[in-house]
Amino acid sequence: MKPFPVLETERITLRQLRQEDAVEVFNYFSKDEVTEYYDLESFIELKQAAELISSWNDRYTKLEGIRWGITYSAADQVIGTCGFHNWSKEHFKAEIGYELAPEHWRKGIMAEVVERVVQYGFEELGLRRIEAFVDPDHMASRKLLEKTGFTEEGILRDCFYEKGRFVDAVVFSILRKEHEAQ
Repeated sequence: MKPFPVLETERITLRQLRQEDAVEVFNYFSKDEVTEYYDLESFIELKQAAELISSWNDRYTKLEGIRWGITYSAADQVIGTCGFHNWSKEHFKAEIGYELAPEHWRKGIMAEVVERVVQYGFEELGLRRIEAFVDPDHMASRKLLEKTGFTEEGILRDCFYEKGRFVDAVVFSILRKEHEAQ
């Protein structure tokens, strides 16, 4: 297996998550405003963050996905994550997911991150299509995806069962040829 790729943007370093990052991951995953549209309940124990980090790193080891910790280049403190899951090598596609600590919202960080991760997906993983599934009410995520070149394809009704209820999902995608044309 190749070493975990480190990606950089002008302000951000994307690196592999470590167990010592569990405190930062717990700090933002314990906030209801972060998990409101997420498929996880707000964390109440530090071990939940450690288990999530292990799960994400295990997916990478098994070549099933990849999740980067987001840090400012000047500081090595995790402020969020972004990466691919539901990676279908057979169909050359993957789903992108992300979250960010609220104190870093509305600073253009996630747009910078998503653009870099999408670039990696097309250029290094050989993806042809990258998808995102978003709660219809999550306007910030919808705007982020549009800003980064994704196209809204439609609504999947009762698509997921999360937190004891069925929820709709808006499907967004970006194709390699669209990304290359941008």
